[in-house]
Order: sequence, then structure tokens, then C-alpha cells
Amino acid sequence: MNKRWQWIALVVLLAFAADWFIQRPDAQSRALNSVIEQTASAMLKDYPYRFHVLRVEGDVAVMGTPRNFDVPAMHFIAAIEPGIDVRDPQNPAFIEAQARLAAAQSEARSIVEAQPGIASVRWELDRNWLTAHGIDVPPQ
Repeated sequence: MNKRWQWIALVVLLAFAADWFIQRPDAQSRALNSVIEQTASAMLKDYPYRFHVLRVEGDVAVMGTPRNFDVPAMHFIAAIEPGIDVRDPQNPAFIEAQARLAAAQSEARSIVEAQPGIASVRWELDRNWLTAHGIDVPPQ
């Protein structure tokens, strides 16, 4: 019985290692993420979500985002600032939180688009971050 558990543990460990290897960013993505970290303003560095490049496809950087049409900004803002009433679109705190999100996302995009070889950014929902923070994400 003890050997059986060792084999199971080994298989699980190998599965995690394979998943990490498949999902790790390529060298160009790591370089772009390093540029974001080095040149970001204090506001972007302190923002609760770390905007990052997932991968590069030709001259397009695919970046993670915590919002899109399937997962509106209100779900993300509720997770990072639970004291804000996100159900009231006229709530000044909610409006300010949306503006901070837009400013952080815009700055990250500008940094990446300014890099050689990058013509544009495409946003992709960061399902892992959202799920890890208890936000329901519709299936792809």
C-alpha cells in the first residue's frame, strides 16, 4: 500500500510540473513582464492586480486582464475592494475604482506597446487569478 501512494504522489507531482512547464511564459513574454515591472509608475506597481504578458503571437502581446464582457469590472472590484458597493453604478467610490483599473490597464498596455517588435496588445481574461479570488468565470 505504501508503494502505491508513492506512485500516486509521483504522478501528481509530474502533472503539476508539466502544467507549470506548459503555462510558463516564453523568453519574450518574461522580458516584456520585466520591462513592465521596471518602468511602471508607483500606481501600477501598487495596483492589486499585476498586469502581465501571457505570450507573444507574432507582433501581438497577449496580456492578462481581470475583466471582459463575460466578467464585468464590478466582480473584480468587489474582490479587491470589498467595502465598495459595486451594485450602485453611481457610487463615487465605485466610479473611482473603475478609473484606477482603467488607468492601470492603460499604462501596462502603453508600456508593452512601446517595446520593439510589439505592434499591439490583445487582452485575455485571467481565469486563474479570478478563480483563485473566488470569482465565477464562465466556461470558454
